[in-house]
Amino acid sequence: FLFTNERGHSFTVQPVHHSLKRHHIMRNAQQSLTRQMMSKDDETATSGSTNRRNFIKTTTAATTAIVTSSATSLPTPTAAVEMTGTSTTSLILSEAGSISSTPIQLPKMGLGAWAWGDSVFWGYNPKQDDDLHQVFDYALSKDLAFFDTAEIYGFGRSEKLLGDFRSQASSSDESDKVQIATKFAAFPFRTKPKDVVQACRASLKRLNPNSSIEKPIDLYQIHFPNAWSNEEYWDGLAQCYELGLVKSVGVSNYGVDALRATHSKLAERGIPLATNQIQLSLLYRFPIENGLLETCNELGVKVLSYSPLALGFLTGKYDKNNFPTGPRQNIAKTIFEGDDNGESFTSMLQVMKEISSNHGGVPLSQVALNWTRSKGTIPIPGARSLKQATQNIGALDWDLTENEVLALDVASSKVPAYITPDKSPFPKEDINTKLKMFDS
Repeated sequence: FLFTNERGHSFTVQPVHHSLKRHHIMRNAQQSLTRQMMSKDDETATSGSTNRRNFIKTTTAATTAIVTSSATSLPTPTAAVEMTGTSTTSLILSEAGSISSTPIQLPKMGLGAWAWGDSVFWGYNPKQDDDLHQVFDYALSKDLAFFDTAEIYGFGRSEKLLGDFRSQASSSDESDKVQIATKFAAFPFRTKPKDVVQACRASLKRLNPNSSIEKPIDLYQIHFPNAWSNEEYWDGLAQCYELGLVKSVGVSNYGVDALRATHSKLAERGIPLATNQIQLSLLYRFPIENGLLETCNELGVKVLSYSPLALGFLTGKYDKNNFPTGPRQNIAKTIFEGDDNGESFTSMLQVMKEISSNHGGVPLSQVALNWTRSKGTIPIPGARSLKQATQNIGALDWDLTENEVLALDVASSKVPAYITPDKSPFPKEDINTKLKMFDS
């Protein structure tokens, strides 16, 4: 897993094979992470650096991960969450036509805030904060102020920005309209329910700056599965809910079996599993093909679709002669220099353009977003500018026809996925319980 702070320091945390001795891993990883990150944070003497040092000390207390400093490694797209109508609803229509209720009301679209703090993958710079504030205010003005973040996005920078922006809302009524979902990083060195509770409290502080009364987190999620201790995480989620720290709980990157197990375990304590945040787009259809989406609908678990624009490749901005900069260049090579040299992808873009023309020449991003909506999910695209936010939210002004959905289904089924589940960095199985954790 690759993550960065706002000063551009990046680190990769590599999952560890279970055959290694844990005490050996713990010693090496704790020394490595503490030495590298503490030395970098000491470059400046700001209060923010002090907070990050405290965060680092806490999360490395019992680490069993191997951590190395890196400025060039490419994060696997499925390891990341892309930055998360005008009316809200607590109901979602499943493919079978049944209605399932969940405990949190969410709008038809959210906004992902991965890029709000990530300087390596998304090139974040604090100078962009004014633009991000405009995006926040625009979403709030449209009653679509549902933001998805995580504790590891910019080492808490994303959470801090959202907390600051919410605190600066024009009134308490406006502030109350803001819904924030954040996520617990299931690193291998976190093995106890209390780790979830402690991380939740730390997120609460970042999301509630200068506030004597902390607003509960609207949705608290497990970011990804671990190779062990997954049931301990579910216990931690339940404790956060029972303590009133959060209003609802969810998971992310959980497969069919793990979803059923979590749903059942929480139900024993009378706690509903609200959401499963998974990757879904025209370039990543696996949750539809392997039954994960169907299982979510069956259990009444809302699906939040991350990377619905496939890291920007479904906007029509890139082609064989125009690759994005940074780590996404490697993804572009997979798409445009793969088995068919990008011909199937180009053909799908042409279908998207034809659909766009049917609706007044809307941006291709809206076509891609409405495809995920047609599957009964809530897309959470990213937006770093007012233009991007306006285009994304504009997708709610129209819907795809059945024939258009079918045309996109056919065209996208012919395009090789830009990443496959077997190449995901997420542990596929809990080594202790043998529960299958990740499938797509």
